[in-house]
Amino acid sequence: MHRLSKRSVSAILTTGGSRYRSLAAVPVSSSSSRFPDSAVDRDSRVRWYSPLPNGKLITNEASPSTQLNIKSGLFLGRRYESTAAESDSSSPPPPVGEKYEYQAEVSRLMDLIVNSLYSNKEVFLRELISNASDALDKLRFLGVTNSELLKDAADLDIRIQADKDNGTITITDSGIGMTREELIDCLGTIAQSGTAKFLKALKDSKDAGSDNNLIGQFGVGFYSAFLVADRVVVSTKSPKSDKQYVWEGEANASSYLIREETDPEKIIPRGTHLTLYLKRDDKGFADPERIQKLVKNYSQFVSFPIYTWQEKGYTKEVEVDEEPTEANKQDEAAEKKKKTKTVVERYWDWELTNETQPLWLRNPKEVSTEEYNEFYKKTFNEYLEPLASSHFTTEGEVEFRSVLYVPAMAPSGKDDMINPKTKNIRLYVKRVFISDDFDGELFPRYLSFVKGVVDSNDLPLNVSREILQESRIVRIMRKRLVRKAFDMILGISMSENREDYEKFWDNYGKYMKLGCIEDRENHKRIAPLLRFFSSQSEEEMISLDEYVENMKPEQKDVYYIASDSVTSAKNTPFLERLIEKDLEVLFLVDPIDEVAIQNLKSYKEKNFVDISKEDLDLGDKNEEKEKVMKEEFGQTCDWIKKRLGDKVANVQISNRLSSSPCVLASGKFGWSANMERLMKSQTVGDVSSMEFMRGRRVFEINPEHAIIKSLNEASRTNPDDEDALKAIDLLYDAALVSSGFTPDNPAQLGGKIYEMMGMAIAGKWSSPAASNYTSQPHNQSTETLEAEVVEPIVQAEASNQK
Repeated sequence: MHRLSKRSVSAILTTGGSRYRSLAAVPVSSSSSRFPDSAVDRDSRVRWYSPLPNGKLITNEASPSTQLNIKSGLFLGRRYESTAAESDSSSPPPPVGEKYEYQAEVSRLMDLIVNSLYSNKEVFLRELISNASDALDKLRFLGVTNSELLKDAADLDIRIQADKDNGTITITDSGIGMTREELIDCLGTIAQSGTAKFLKALKDSKDAGSDNNLIGQFGVGFYSAFLVADRVVVSTKSPKSDKQYVWEGEANASSYLIREETDPEKIIPRGTHLTLYLKRDDKGFADPERIQKLVKNYSQFVSFPIYTWQEKGYTKEVEVDEEPTEANKQDEAAEKKKKTKTVVERYWDWELTNETQPLWLRNPKEVSTEEYNEFYKKTFNEYLEPLASSHFTTEGEVEFRSVLYVPAMAPSGKDDMINPKTKNIRLYVKRVFISDDFDGELFPRYLSFVKGVVDSNDLPLNVSREILQESRIVRIMRKRLVRKAFDMILGISMSENREDYEKFWDNYGKYMKLGCIEDRENHKRIAPLLRFFSSQSEEEMISLDEYVENMKPEQKDVYYIASDSVTSAKNTPFLERLIEKDLEVLFLVDPIDEVAIQNLKSYKEKNFVDISKEDLDLGDKNEEKEKVMKEEFGQTCDWIKKRLGDKVANVQISNRLSSSPCVLASGKFGWSANMERLMKSQTVGDVSSMEFMRGRRVFEINPEHAIIKSLNEASRTNPDDEDALKAIDLLYDAALVSSGFTPDNPAQLGGKIYEMMGMAIAGKWSSPAASNYTSQPHNQSTETLEAEVVEPIVQAEASNQK
């Protein structure tokens, strides 16, 4: 249907609708250019066509009831469908347009394929080896039913020869080869995958086997050769043809050449011989050692042997002539002495490069621990054996095989837990290496230390096979890998040798705590793996399961205290009453511990409770006793609050103290003393922005302590006494330090302590003689001084006379 705009309707009213009437009813004759001639030639009668855009034409042959009244409809603002009567079968079909195929500028398309699809030039070798492997797989599959295909060359292998002097790389396979038509079809047609056509033929065939090792799928892998080569020559011989053909192409050319091979020296029994003439800047790829390294990295687990042309050497003894000595020079008949030396003889030969077999394709029951460890060391260049390994196969909606490892040591330097990008997971598709550069696609950051191999046949890759595309399959794959990793770590924790998990926790404990913060979905898997010190286990860490088992019957919560060390945690005044009640308290001494526990919230329906926060409930409330204490010390609490002012939010009687006079508790919804300390120490921390996060501080007093009782008397008898007010200030500063807070003015606190010490120890250790001497007036007589001095001399003389 078509709705006219207000502007169009006003135009119709102004012009009388002549413009629309002229469009609505136009006689179409043979000379009309408005419609194709074919539409007119079908019927010589004059017809009227409606221009309204629904794709159907209205002719004057329709009944009057079906003709469109444009004048009344448009002028009255009604909506009509320009449609012919459905029952009129004689209406001609709409004109048929001509179809055109998309055209492409071949040179520009080749430039896009070469320079835009691949981000790394070295993948050219991976793509060409994959093509060679597919050719061998096709031959092996077809050879099952037709043994004649394998008679010329039985060995199925791939050989790569690099010529550094001439800047060429030659890749030879003994696969199925190609005929002239297949050369035109596969290499001459961009994005035409011969492998994809072969797989389709297998699926359509009734006797299609289960062979699904073919790698190619996009039909552009061959052209990756032009990443490093400016000229490519392909010589191929198919068992289906008696002739061998050569395909030649250049990087920036829009055409290629196919000719028959006539040189007898270049005739091959079967397969494909591909030669790359490298660009000037890429001739470094012609180094045999570099070729060997690329094969081991990308095509180590291809199912066919790959040989590279390498320089080798062996030692041998050769004779050398020794010059005669001075003594022998006089003897002309002296013979020259023979002497041997060791030399290295150099030669070139084929060397098997992909010796390591894909371990993940074997049955886990048939693989020994030594084989897993050896595979781990070779694949990841490690020298220590892993703590654990997991070999599994996942089937169903997503099918893949994997071998995962927990390294013996945590990564250091740039590969720490802050960096989510690691090269620990090597992704393979049909045994061909794709990538090891992931940013959380397969494993979350807190499990980035896990190393392993993942191989799948149907991962969603982009055309260059370099980028793992985000999809539902990848998300499912990630969940299963994470689940298997947790199972592997749980196996370490349940080991009979407790030292194994202690070693794991020393290296990866922080990773697990980071998982509490970043991965809420797996809290139930992470929580049993956590370990902490406690008030009843200061030397050995315990699990949350062990804590729950040791809980008292009436205990409802899991208690914890955050501090900078076990020593400071066990000496905090917050612990006094809990220790008396024999309640265990977890010590969170790692900076990340408190945040991790707060995100965990609970474990086995037991809430985590910070004992340094206000309103601590130990389950032993006595309302009558509390009422009596409030009546007795209520005035003292108000007096202390008045003195401290805004430093504290409230002053109340504590139920957690037994030996300390007071403590400074944090508010429920603010930072604890430990968290406040950590935030202040941040390098990029802004002190002014954390004021709103600083929790309210509650000053709790112990009514059983002598200091508090004395202050209670002072509040009743002499509330304005200067010494009593100073005692309150010093009490607050002491509680500030003992509760884990940092004093705002440490020098002032030190001055108060010195003053109190001076009052306490003044004259306490002075000797009586010194005190008598100091008490005598300074105007003592001379005689007295002389008597004191002469007296010992007289006694000495008397003793001599005797």
